[in-house]
Amino acid sequence: MRFRLLLFVSLFLAACQSNPTCPPLPAPYSVQHPAWAAHASIYQVNVRQYTPAGTFRAFEAHLPRLQQMGVGILWLMPVQPIGQEKRKGTLGSPYSIRDYRAVNPDLGTMADLQHLIAEAHRLGMHVILDWVANHTSWDSELARQHPEWFTKNAQGQFVAPVADWQDVIDLDYSKPALRQYMTATMAYWVKTAGFDGFRCDVAGLVPTEFWNDTRQELEKVKPVFMLAEWDELHHPPFLKADEFTPNTHLLEQAFDAAYALRLHYLLDSVAQGKQPVAAIDAYLKAERAKYPAGIYLMNFTSSHDVNSWDGTEYERLGENALAMAVLIATLPGIPMVYSGQEAAFERRLKFFDKDQIDWNAYPLGDFYTKLLQLKKRSPALANGDACATFARLPAPAGVYAFYRQGTASPTDSAATAPDTPAAAHRSGGRAPSTATVVVCVNTSGQEKSFALPNVPTGTYREIFSEQTLRLGARSRVSLTPHGYQVYELVEEAQ
Repeated sequence: MRFRLLLFVSLFLAACQSNPTCPPLPAPYSVQHPAWAAHASIYQVNVRQYTPAGTFRAFEAHLPRLQQMGVGILWLMPVQPIGQEKRKGTLGSPYSIRDYRAVNPDLGTMADLQHLIAEAHRLGMHVILDWVANHTSWDSELARQHPEWFTKNAQGQFVAPVADWQDVIDLDYSKPALRQYMTATMAYWVKTAGFDGFRCDVAGLVPTEFWNDTRQELEKVKPVFMLAEWDELHHPPFLKADEFTPNTHLLEQAFDAAYALRLHYLLDSVAQGKQPVAAIDAYLKAERAKYPAGIYLMNFTSSHDVNSWDGTEYERLGENALAMAVLIATLPGIPMVYSGQEAAFERRLKFFDKDQIDWNAYPLGDFYTKLLQLKKRSPALANGDACATFARLPAPAGVYAFYRQGTASPTDSAATAPDTPAAAHRSGGRAPSTATVVVCVNTSGQEKSFALPNVPTGTYREIFSEQTLRLGARSRVSLTPHGYQVYELVEEAQ
C-alpha cells in the first residue's frame, strides 16, 4: 500500500510539474489523500433501513450490485449500541452512542461487521464509519465511568449540545484524557474491524486540534479517508446563523473532504426557481477563493438528515431531481449517493423507528451506474486534481454547460480497463492524450437548442444514450425540458 501511495504521489507531482498552471498545495495544507480516493464516489448506507432484517449480513448481499454501480467508498452510519435513556422513537437515533467500543446487536456482531468490510475490500471498495465524537447518550459507558469528561451547567448537570438534541449529552474536549480515549477508540475500529476512515459527525463542534492529532495517529495504522460533516463557510441547519462560528482549518491537516452544504442549498434553490442556474459560477468562484486547487468537498442531493427532515429529492428538486444528480456527479468535488436514491425512493425514511426502503427493482440503477462508472474511470473527473481543467461553456438561460479535462496516467482506470465503452472505441482510433467530459444540464421547463462550439474537437460518446457524435466548432446540442447530456471524449481529432 505504501509503495502504491508513493507511486501515485510521484505521478501526480510529475503531472503538476509538466503543467505550469498546476499549483502545489500551499502551507498549511498537508493532508495526503489515499490513492484509492482519487476516482471514488461515496455511498451512504443506512443499515437498519436497508433491508427487512436491517443487519450487516443482509446488507452484504448488496455489495456486488454497489460495486458494479461504481461505488468506491461505503459510508456506514453508526454501528454502536444506542442509548435507552431519553431515547427518541422506538429505536432511537444512531447518533446517540451508548458504548463506543461495542457493536449494536440489532445490526449483528463484530464478526458480521468484519466479514462485511472484508468482502467490500475484496470487491475493491473501501468502508468508512460514521463517528460521533461530540456527544453520547445520557446512559453511555463514558457518562457512567467518566462524568468529568462532560459539559455541565451551573447546577453540575449534563447538557445537550444543541437544544433540539435532548437524547444526547455534550462532551468536553478540554479534557486531555477524553481526547486520548477518543483517538485510541477510533484507531481500535480501524485495527479491529478494518475500517478505512471516518465520516465525522458535526466535526466543527469538536476542536480541530483533536482531529489533526487523531489523523496522525490513524495514519500510523494505514492510509485513511476522513470526511467532515461541516461546511466552513455555511452554518449547519441545526444552528442559527448567529450561533455559527466558522471553523476554517478542518481541511488543512485532518480531513480529506467536507460537506458542500452551500452547493446543496443552492441546487435546491435553483431547482425551485429561486435562483438562476448561473449562480453555480459564483459558488465555484467562492470555493476556489477559499480553498486552493486540490481541495475538494462532498456534493450531494440527499442524505439521512436531508431525506428525513428536509424531504426527498423529489419534494425539493421536483422534475430537476435527475438533472441535479448529474451535476453533483460531474462538478468538481466527490459525489455522494444516499441509500435508496437508485431506487427512485420517494418517501421520507423514519429516523427513530424501523422503516424500509422499497427497492422496486432499482429503476435508477442504470442512471447512477453510468454516472459513477464515468467518475471512476475518467481522469477528467478525478477528485482533488490540482492539474485538472474546468471550463464553463456559453449556454442559454436555464442551462448549465461545462467541460472538464484531466491527463491520463498509468494509475487511471480508464487506461487500464479495456472493457469500458470508451476504451473499446479508442481501439479503432487515436486515444485521447487528455481525458475530456462535457456536461449539459437543462433546469428549465422548455426545450433548449444551442451552439456548443468551444469544446475540444473530437469524437464523443453520450453516456446515457450511448450514441457517438462529433463535437467541435460547429456543434449544436438540444436538451429536453429538465434534460441532461454527458459526453465522454473517446477519440481525438486527427
